[in-house]
Parts: sequence; C-alpha cells; structure tokens
Amino acid sequence: MANIRDGRKMALPFNRAINPPLYLSPRRPIRGQARSNGLVDAPKALQRSISEVESDGLAKQTGAVKILHAFRVLIAINAFLLCGLHAEPPAEAKAASAAGGKDAATPRGPVMAEVLAAAKPGDWRALDPENTLYLDLASGRVIIELAPTFAAQHVANVKALAREKYFDGLAVVRVQDNYVAQWADPNAEKPELARKIQHAHKNLPAEFERALDPALPFTPLRDPDVYAPEVGFSDGFPVARDPHSGKMWLVHCYGMVGAGRDNAPDSGGGTELYAVIGHAPRQLDRNVTLLGRVVQGIELLSALPRGTGAMGFYEKPEQHVPIRSIRVAADIPEAERTPLEILRTDTETFRQLIESRRNRREEWFQFAVGRIEIGNVPLPVRAGR
Repeated sequence: MANIRDGRKMALPFNRAINPPLYLSPRRPIRGQARSNGLVDAPKALQRSISEVESDGLAKQTGAVKILHAFRVLIAINAFLLCGLHAEPPAEAKAASAAGGKDAATPRGPVMAEVLAAAKPGDWRALDPENTLYLDLASGRVIIELAPTFAAQHVANVKALAREKYFDGLAVVRVQDNYVAQWADPNAEKPELARKIQHAHKNLPAEFERALDPALPFTPLRDPDVYAPEVGFSDGFPVARDPHSGKMWLVHCYGMVGAGRDNAPDSGGGTELYAVIGHAPRQLDRNVTLLGRVVQGIELLSALPRGTGAMGFYEKPEQHVPIRSIRVAADIPEAERTPLEILRTDTETFRQLIESRRNRREEWFQFAVGRIEIGNVPLPVRAGR
C-alpha cells in the first residue's frame, strides 16, 4: 500500500536567530568577558597562572611542583567559571525583573481574543462548498478545505473520487503518533478485492510546487524559516516561497492534507489521503502533494488509537476506523451542510493576530519570545453568520 515514508531526522543549520548563545546559567552567558565580583578577576588570574607555569619551566621542576602548578591552573579556571555564574545579570534582565518579571521591551498591543473580537465582518470569508470536503465518521464530521490554486489536478481528482463514492466504506488504516492519520482502501494491495475506480484517476503527475505568482495574496512572516527563504499565508493556507527559483508551495503544518504515494513521484492521485496530526513534518515539503487543510474536526483523527504496526499502520482489520462517506459540500443539500467562516489571511486583522502570537501579552506569560514559526500561527474558524 502506498504510504507516507517517514524520513530520518535532519541536521538543521545553525541559525543565530533561533539558536541563542550557550548559557551556563539563566543569568549569564559563558562567552564574553566575565566581570570581577569580589572573588577573582578570572581572565587575568588564568593568564597569570599560565604565564607562571611557562616561566618557571614546569618541565624541569620536581613532581610535587608540577602538581602544585597544575592545581593553580585549575583554581584559576574555576574562578573564571564562578565569575560567570555569579556575575550581575545583563541590563535588559534587570529591567525585566524591575517590570515584575515581564520583558520590559515587549510591545504593547491586543491579545488574540481581542483581535478576533474587533474583527470586521469583511475579515471573514465563507467556505466555498465546491472546494470543501465532508469526511463523515461514526464519531462526527471532519471538514477539509481544498486548495486548487496549488494542486488543481489532485483537487479535481479527489472531488471526482468523492462523487463516484469511492471512499464510502473504506477506512482510516494508519495513525502514527506525532505524524499522520491516513485513510485508504484496506485491500488496495489485493487486486481481486481492491475498490474499483470508475471515472477518476489512480495516479497523477506530482504537484509538489507551482510557479511563484506575485498576484496571489501573500502575508509573510518576518521571522526566518529553516526550510524556505520565505513563509507566510495565501488564501488561508501556509505557504513557502523561493524568489530565486521562482517557486511556491504548500507546507506541512498541523491539519494539512496530502496525497499518499510510493517512491515514484507520480504514484499517487488522491485515493490515499493523510492529515498531519503532529509537529509539522516539514521535511515532507515538496516531496508530497498537499491539497487541502482540515478546518474543523481534526481531533476526530488525532485522538484515534495509534497503530501498532510499522509506521503506525493498524495490524488487524477490526482496528480500522470505517469511513461512512466523503462528499463535496456542494453536492449536499444546504440544510445538511456545516456553515463555517475562515479568517482571511490578507487582512490587517490577521497581521495583528500574527503579532499577538509573536509576543504573547496574556497575563500568564512572563517572557515574550518576539518570533514565531509558521506552524504556530493559528488560522481561526467560526460558525457561519
């Protein structure tokens, strides 16, 4: 069965913005000159002890003298470390302490709840029924917004599969902890039992990325990203861009939905789908076709029992979670739809929301980080008005 291959851990490049200096204690970085605090002027003591060792001709001294000089060097080194441990905190730390523990430099502004409360009606948009899927399980409905701007062929094919009722009676066959939940035909590897496709396609050319279009709305994050030159949001989806190569692509954040494949890039078409239920597996970016995002009901997938087989596959048929149906919302009577609105990502309200999460201003927070990664930016959804 085609599936999402779990790659090995990546060695990420050092980034000063996200990898601060090594601290021996919360109060003082190791590197940099230590202050004298009444104990010893550590750098001078260390330099003096080493100079004395050299001038005394340590190699010509008796064993006892050699040991004595060695102890003097160790004492100087310890004094240097103690100075780092007991030195006064930096001025900014003292200012934060004087401010009651909060970072005195934290910008003032609204918290996310206040941003959303002040949002105007035009800051929200209704889901397009033609590009919305309803995945109905016994436990409830999972609602997926499709992204034809980034994966037009796969979106069209998944809708064709839904309209021929391909998914009805299939199952969630894999739930891998901190990774993905995947649904497919449990008999896909048995030709005589596999579900037959009527009009849709089994495989499609990969849609890992698309040409960068400056006309598409794009709200960037100003913080650096490890995996891409630029990241931000376009039409409600997390997106990465590379101006140098002229490409842009959807990125693997929590709730994103993609098409499973085998090793060949064109060995998937949407008959097997997965949703991210763990920390963003960004190593999958541009290696799998992403085609949408769960906007409601992700907990119905993320709370499922974990598979005990390799890569989280269920080992016994009775463990499979049956799918009642997958439908395009436009094909369902309006009275049976779930009306939702998504906060538009091309508005000043959304930019304020990002800033409210870069610097958490709620009373509980004592330190404002002043940065955020794309997977930590919430994309609010509310009931339709």
